Amino acid sequence: MNKAFVRESEGDDEDLLEPSLKLPPGTRNYITPAGHARLRDELESLVKRERPHVVEIVAWAASNGDRSENGDYIYGKRRLREIDRRIRFLSKRLDIAEIVDPLRQGDNDQIFFGARVTIVDQDAQENTYTIVGVDEAEVSRGRISWISPLARALLKAREGDSIRFQSPVGIRELEILEVMYLSID
Repeated sequence: MNKAFVRESEGDDEDLLEPSLKLPPGTRNYITPAGHARLRDELESLVKRERPHVVEIVAWAASNGDRSENGDYIYGKRRLREIDRRIRFLSKRLDIAEIVDPLRQGDNDQIFFGARVTIVDQDAQENTYTIVGVDEAEVSRGRISWISPLARALLKAREGDSIRFQSPVGIRELEILEVMYLSID
């Protein structure tokens, strides 16, 4: 069937996400103030700058006549679909966002969302992780999602506790050395 007659699915954009970005059903989108600001800024940039610019290009390309072989028109329409999909995704994520400021935890030694945790494993390897929202996770910077197996095992534990959890490489045992709550940029 010709693509011109096939309506693009307006289904749930969550289905297109990789598993690490999907939120558990019925949960809020916990996020730090900095993460919320980044998502809001990205949404604003898409809506106010990028989308109008691409619409302008598509309108210009459409005015040139034959659209079937017009690269600017075809690429522009594809880019508009991508932008609209991202706008829908960001809008949904921001609608269910629950901002949690780690600084409000104060001098707590128990691990909750936003905690910066230093651990040591059975090989005496020391690592520091910050528990952040799904949209903020960046393992290379030591930021893990609150729904990751490690974060779930750490939640509600305290400084000095030992925990066991199932990792992708098997059961691991860790000792919690330090718990801090700092501002996350």
